[in-house]
Amino acid sequence: MPPKLMNLKVLLPFQIFAEKTGVSRIVAETRGGSFGLLPRRLDCVATLAPGILIYETEAEGEVYLAVDEGVLVKTGPDVLVSVRRALGGTDLGQLRDSVEREVLTLDEREQSVRSVMAKLETGFLRRFATFQHE
Repeated sequence: MPPKLMNLKVLLPFQIFAEKTGVSRIVAETRGGSFGLLPRRLDCVATLAPGILIYETEAEGEVYLAVDEGVLVKTGPDVLVSVRRALGGTDLGQLRDSVEREVLTLDEREQSVRSVMAKLETGFLRRFATFQHE
């Protein structure tokens, strides 16, 4: 009898990032360290730390996902991973470069949002001050 394999679904806030069947093993990172999942492991729930999640299938081999913090839930053969952001690849060097580019893009967006918020706050305070003097 062939070993039972797992089904992996990686969810982002507004989309399904990956949905894989035939997963033979998963390695995830928590604040307490890395742990592995095999098909016959008991059901569990874990909070994930930002890091690398690894899964393996016969068709793709070992695949790496850079994930933000989130939650992993294993129930029977189904493993559900819910994270804020994820990037995938089969080469750790390329994945590292992708993560660096993504972080730089997020930093630029964050600076832009902060600038807009500062302008909104300044405008609000000016209007509020003129309202107080009327």
